[in-house]
Amino acid sequence: MNLDVFIPISLFVCITYAIKAVVDARTRRRIIDASASQELIRSMLESDEQQRRHAALRWGVVLLTLAIGFAIIEYKAWSDVTPGVLAILLAATGIGNLAYYAIARWSGR
Repeated sequence: MNLDVFIPISLFVCITYAIKAVVDARTRRRIIDASASQELIRSMLESDEQQRRHAALRWGVVLLTLAIGFAIIEYKAWSDVTPGVLAILLAATGIGNLAYYAIARWSGR
């Protein structure tokens, strides 16, 4: 496997994430400097915290279902990449996203 492809991809992802973090921080700073009310600042912080928890939940559920998909592939001893193997992985990803949606909707009640 040629790992030379992963270096530019990971560099791009890191740069994109750094730019997003800087833009988010500047936006928060401008809102705070604009003499925003304490209630607005508190609701922003609570919203960010909830968003982080939901992102962690989503990734956890999706990665869990992908792991189950890979376990099925390993159990069946499929070693070639075929449309059936890709279908299992795509189905696992879809099921993970649907499970996240159901959990987030159920916990939001």
